[in-house]
This record gives sequence, C-alpha cells and structure tokens, in this order.
Amino acid sequence: MHLLIPFAACSSEGCTHALSTLKLPQLKKLLARLTPEPLDACDEFSLSTPHERALARALGLSAPDGLLPWAALEASKKHLTGHAWAFISPCHWQVGANHIAMSGQTLSDFSEAESRALMAAMQPYFEEDGLTLHFDSPNRWLASGDVFKDLHTASLDRVVGRNVENWMPRSPQAAPLRRLQNEMQMLLYTHPVNDARSARGVLPVNSFWMSGTGALATKLPAHPAPQVVKSLRDAALNEDWATWAQAWQVLDATECAALLAHLKQGATAQLTLCGERNAQSFSFKPQSPLKRFMNIFSTKSPSKLLNQL
Repeated sequence: MHLLIPFAACSSEGCTHALSTLKLPQLKKLLARLTPEPLDACDEFSLSTPHERALARALGLSAPDGLLPWAALEASKKHLTGHAWAFISPCHWQVGANHIAMSGQTLSDFSEAESRALMAAMQPYFEEDGLTLHFDSPNRWLASGDVFKDLHTASLDRVVGRNVENWMPRSPQAAPLRRLQNEMQMLLYTHPVNDARSARGVLPVNSFWMSGTGALATKLPAHPAPQVVKSLRDAALNEDWATWAQAWQVLDATECAALLAHLKQGATAQLTLCGERNAQSFSFKPQSPLKRFMNIFSTKSPSKLLNQL
C-alpha cells in the first residue's frame, strides 16, 4: 500500500503557522516505523510539481520537467489514437491592474452540457492548427497534435492563484498555441454559455490552460498505482490554512491510520509526502526492536519534517 499526499506543506507563512499548531499522531507513528528514502529536491518554480514527479516514479514513468505525459497516459487508457497529447482545462482568468491570475476557485455549476458546448465552439479553431479535442470531463479535455510532443508546460497546480504570464510556455513551437489562446478568449467572451453563467452569478469560462503534454515513448510497466490523496489541494491553493489544517487532521485519522494498521498487520507500506518544492518518500524496512524503540526519540516531528518540503 502506497499513500501519496500532495500539498502536505507549502512555503507560505500561513502554512508554516498552521503546521506549528497541527497535531498528527498517526503520521508521527508512521514516521517512526518507516525509513526515509533520498529526498527528491527541486524548487517551487519547476513546471512539474513534486507530487507529479513522485507519481511518475511510482508508475515507472520518466520524462523531463514539464513533459510528464499525463494526457497521453489518459488517452491510452481510453484507447484514443494519437501520438502526442495535452490536457486542455477550461478556466477563469482574473484580470488585475498589473497581471492576469488563474482563479483559485473551481468552475462551480459547470455542467457537461456547458463544457461540451464550449468545446464544440472551439474545436474548429483547434483543427485549423492541426489539433483535435476529445471530451474527458467538464473541467478537462484531451487534445492531440504533434506540437505537444516536446512542449514543456506547467502543471495546472503550479498556476492556480498566480500570474499566468510567468508560467506560459516560451518555446518557438508554443507561438501558435498562444495565438490560439488569445483567439479563444475573444470567442469565449461573447459565447451564450458565458452569458448564462454570468446571469447565474457564477464565474465565466474565459480561457484554457495546457498541461500534461508529451508522448508515451513505451508502454509503462505494470506498477501498482499509489493512493493519491486530494483532500488538501483546494485549501492549499486558495491559502485557506484553517480548512487545510482541518483536512490534515481528518487525513491523519483516516488514510494515515489505515496505512499504519496495514503496516502493523505485516504488509508492506510506503508513504510519500509532497510540498511545493520537495517530495520525501518513506518505505518499510525490517528493523530490530531496539531500532524501532530508538526511532521513537530520533524521528523528526511531523511539523518539522513537513516544513522541509
């Protein structure tokens, strides 16, 4: 059993303060029983997040930063034909005085019918650039096209709440896609779906984000997929640290407790904690009773360890 926890910590002062008061007894017991693996160190400006890198390693997927081919992997599961892929995420951009930021709010009340209507309106423009759209879910479509093969893109989790200009792909091959993005912003501005959304008082869809680009070089080995916990994400991205701390306490009492029980039953267990910069994995290795006893005193507290992520 492998438990992978994204957004286990963030670098903001609010998160540091929340960690200082957070009690995670099940996590503490897990850390005393598991052995740390080498730290996967990067920085908060990498295009691929630590939890994406950790998930890729667990699945046996190897690719450069910003080219972890998540969309191609999803397309292969759906038996779609095509070589290089990208996720296309309909989204809302907030226009400020000095920059444009990706909204941290999810597109509430965004139905499949609305999503399909917008995709149908955008499809001809994508096709003019040799791209084909496929519906995946209301908040995420798939796009195929050769341009995505070597196009490094930033994870959507990197961009939420931040200046989108800092995360735009800059390579020459991205120029047509940036033009397409501008064209779609004009199309979406007057689309009836957005008129109806504005009338309901919900955020309109005024742009899209590309991520998960690349191509699958070979068939992946049959590695068991880890259990990826998603309960900390929204609160962390919106810097709602009170809600994030509450979600951590629930996570500690449920998924962490279940992993600990799994370990106590003699089964193998692995834990991966991911922050904005680094990821740290812990795995089970046989220990003597003395070593387990000493770990109780030598293991870092959860808050200190999480602050290093």
